[in-house]
Amino acid sequence: MATKGLTDEAATAAPDHSHEARPGLFGNALNLRHVPGTGSPWRWFFSGVWLVYLIQPVSDLFGHDHGVLWIAGGLAIAIAFCVLYVPTVANSDGRPGLARASLVALAALAALACVVYGQGWTALWIYVSAATGMVLTNGPNGRRQALRGILVVGAFYVFFSWLSHDSAEDFLIVLLPVLLIGLAMIGFRLQMDLMRELAQARETVAKLATNEERLRLARDMHDLTGQSLSVITLKSELAAKRLGKLPASAERDVVLGDLGDIGRVSRQTLHDIREAVSGYRRPTLAIEAITAQNALDAAGIRLDDDAGLTLRSGTFDADAEAVLAWCLREAVTNVIRHSGAKACRIRLFDRDRELSLEVSDDGRGPASQQAASANRGTGLRGMSERLGTAGGRLSLGAADPGRGHGFKLTATVPVDHYDT
Repeated sequence: MATKGLTDEAATAAPDHSHEARPGLFGNALNLRHVPGTGSPWRWFFSGVWLVYLIQPVSDLFGHDHGVLWIAGGLAIAIAFCVLYVPTVANSDGRPGLARASLVALAALAALACVVYGQGWTALWIYVSAATGMVLTNGPNGRRQALRGILVVGAFYVFFSWLSHDSAEDFLIVLLPVLLIGLAMIGFRLQMDLMRELAQARETVAKLATNEERLRLARDMHDLTGQSLSVITLKSELAAKRLGKLPASAERDVVLGDLGDIGRVSRQTLHDIREAVSGYRRPTLAIEAITAQNALDAAGIRLDDDAGLTLRSGTFDADAEAVLAWCLREAVTNVIRHSGAKACRIRLFDRDRELSLEVSDDGRGPASQQAASANRGTGLRGMSERLGTAGGRLSLGAADPGRGHGFKLTATVPVDHYDT
């Protein structure tokens, strides 16, 4: 039986699952981003090329005196099987639930073909076993589920071979591929997942190296230029003071004006450099939590913080974390300067694709703290603006609403891909 000849070849049909999830099982795989070490975007072709072995059972449809409906039915089963098999194997990550449903449909088509058309179609269970190894390995306990699934497929093959009256020779020729190719596909799938994780780890290392380089540039910029500009500012101010003690003259006034311009330019340049440096040094919750603890301890305010500030730092979108870190810094500054509190509480909550930072104290109520912060011209308004640019929101209220005591600030940002 010619269809039995795909024993080893079908195992090489291992697809690439390095791409990002697509909304459907039939997504455009050729345009997906390729992760080195996990195959190529042509995986659909290499997953489906082994279906060429179905030519043998299809050709047998025309070798007997059967009616048109008989031939049409066999062709319909073969076409439907191919149409389902290729996307199920090549793109099972896109919609795992849909892939499992397609796997059931493949098994049903194989069973129907064996019942209606007999032993020439039992080799379809090799493809069902390969799809089982790829689809069921995805997810928790995937290896165990896939092993059980392959055993079930093998049992189905044994039953339908018996039902189709396969010879012992043909039965054994196909039985080994049904079991071994399924196991091989489990190994291929695990290897693909491992290579994808390795590629992601490399990207993470590259990002960390980039961040380290940014920090180095920020330090060098601040150290090399900041000190020089500070000296220029100081010297210009000292020269202006000395000139001010000299007798008044038009030339002296001109020089004083020039020195004043030099001082203003150097101060503005120093300010701009510090702003640029702060842009390179993106704040994180872990760093701000440590800074907040030190600042509150120095102010004599007891801190009750959340371990998640450190544990969850770096596990979600960096821009969203930067906004929350800025809010934490400003909120702690408000507690120290305006609350008159003895204790401060910081918590981080994850709710429905949103991350919320809550800072509360036992000091003066919301009205006095908001007024004090507003008099500074920044503070709460700056936090609200930062959150607005990130699609978040700021909520203010009393820490103890019943008595109107204390102050609670809640900063919330949307987080699309949060990793627990």
